[in-house]
Amino acid sequence: MEKPLVLYALCGSQRKASTNRRLLEALRDNAPVAVCVEICEMIGELPIFNPDREGENTPALVEEFAAKVRACDGIIVACPEYAHGLPGGLKNALDWLVSRDEVPFKPVMIAHASHRGDFALEQLTEVLKTMSFDVVNDAVLRISLLGKSEDAQASVLAESVENRRLLSALAKFCAAINRTRIWPDRSSHW
Repeated sequence: MEKPLVLYALCGSQRKASTNRRLLEALRDNAPVAVCVEICEMIGELPIFNPDREGENTPALVEEFAAKVRACDGIIVACPEYAHGLPGGLKNALDWLVSRDEVPFKPVMIAHASHRGDFALEQLTEVLKTMSFDVVNDAVLRISLLGKSEDAQASVLAESVENRRLLSALAKFCAAINRTRIWPDRSSHW
């Protein structure tokens, strides 16, 4: 049996009714069999970054988070904008990875569930590039769910699945991952 491409999704919002989380869930639920999207559940639980707690003092939860990042083939980041900036929890999670070796050249896809939030997207892109992530610009996915009722969100996501907008972005991301690595046992089955 073929091993799936593993994507680890980071949601910048910790709200239970987060539109960005809903977008990540739609990507996960509609990904082809050869692609596994796992949504990170640790961001809100990570301790505040402190350089004095790196190395042998790194908290176990941070080590677990970093291991997930290391093990995945690519990262998906969905992020709202808070006061023209990145949510603190997401920035904190990224800060824990800055001086580690899990990140350099790791492919990353940006997803955004709003028609606004350009400040945060610019900041997120800058942070990811500064950290040496490989931002796949062709795979950016922006679907406006913000301000819509749950039913309207479901309708927009269903339409995005039907018109293949969701899968197209995911396919572009997976293709970029496969171009940068040699994996003879993987195929995407799009």
